[in-house]
Amino acid sequence: MAKTVRLEPIGEETSIQTNGNILSVLLKNELNVLHECGGRGMCATCHVYIKSGMESLSSPSRRERRTIEVITSANNHSRLACQALVIGEGVVVELPAGTYVSAIDDIESLIGTRAEQNILHPLDGRILVEAGKLVTRSMITQLQDTRTEVSEYMNHASDA
Repeated sequence: MAKTVRLEPIGEETSIQTNGNILSVLLKNELNVLHECGGRGMCATCHVYIKSGMESLSSPSRRERRTIEVITSANNHSRLACQALVIGEGVVVELPAGTYVSAIDDIESLIGTRAEQNILHPLDGRILVEAGKLVTRSMITQLQDTRTEVSEYMNHASDA
């Protein structure tokens, strides 16, 4: 039986089969959300806030709780969209503001521009470059290093 999930701040409502995960709702609505770890609950790229309806979701697994603990922008309403299964009605989801560095195709093109939105670290969600800040060559080097670290982490995690 289908359940309805509301997406904020866009005010979109969409249906999902019972026990479907929130990530599928976000992808279905073509929202700017990644799943860097392939939906295994090991990264921050599908981190969302549950504005209401937390009781209408599956309980967080141990892995999800551990991952959320390291997300710097997490709070009591945080869930990983890939892990949160919709089991009831009334779920309202809000995406964190910003874009993850792993979603930026051409990092070099950012040099000399101002970040349009926060650029976030894919594993812990911390802000690497604040919205409105001028992006410098040294920042680009740090962003590229971060991408390399994330790739190495994900490759190592998939070997385990």
